[in-house]
Amino acid sequence: MPYVKTRDGADLFVKDWGSGRPVVLVHGWPLSADSWDPQAVALAEAGYRVIAYDRRGFGRSSQTWDGYDYDSLTDDLADVMKAAEIGGDATLVGFSMGGGEVARYMSRHEGRGVASAVLVGSVVPYMLQTDDNPNGVPEDQLQQIAAGIKKDRPDFFRTFFKDFFGVGYVTSPVSEATLDWAWRLAMQASLRATLQCADSFGHTDFRPDLPAFRVPTLVIHGTGDKTVPIDATGRAAAAGISASQLVEYDSAPHGLFATESDRLTQDLLTFLR
Repeated sequence: MPYVKTRDGADLFVKDWGSGRPVVLVHGWPLSADSWDPQAVALAEAGYRVIAYDRRGFGRSSQTWDGYDYDSLTDDLADVMKAAEIGGDATLVGFSMGGGEVARYMSRHEGRGVASAVLVGSVVPYMLQTDDNPNGVPEDQLQQIAAGIKKDRPDFFRTFFKDFFGVGYVTSPVSEATLDWAWRLAMQASLRATLQCADSFGHTDFRPDLPAFRVPTLVIHGTGDKTVPIDATGRAAAAGISASQLVEYDSAPHGLFATESDRLTQDLLTFLR
């Protein structure tokens, strides 16, 4: 199943590794399914079927003009799960922007086929700072992201990934090679997808989706996350999801799949078991 054809004709690149109870990994912005590789390999070796796909516009998937709102992106997730013939025992794992697809899937598709969920450094429930969400990210900062990408996308992501991985403010930042690798993944995406998805994750309010989480849910977030602040997201998500467990990684930045790779893998395995 290297590609799945969506309902509107887009081709989504899919990795389908191992066998056993399915775990579907939804990647963050502006990366691809490759960012999940260390966890995907470990989960498959532990006896799980791991499905990770490139969001439309990113990685090896179709670079469509439209379809970057969360309803459309969540329908893509549903198309992948249907093509994979997933029954009722899947675990959805969403990192960063990918947490939004998980949340919207639970409401829009009534959690069909899902037995448990994981939100890792997720944008859920609401990134934007508003009167009733004072811990969110100010609108002008979100606009600065779009302006930086439009002005010089390659240079913008050079700087972006330093905060993403905590370079300069955590004791064990990632290597220069990892920064280069993440930059290359980001540059695979279309400019249109990069901008549209930034607008979607920055402005979509998932608070109405939280009651749809009726399965055990693990929320993992770094307390030093400068990209997706924990108070507006991880802590708020855990407070709004009844059957949730919050695990905070003290002083950890956003890119936990790399900076806290072994710990994240072990926490996922413990939760799945």
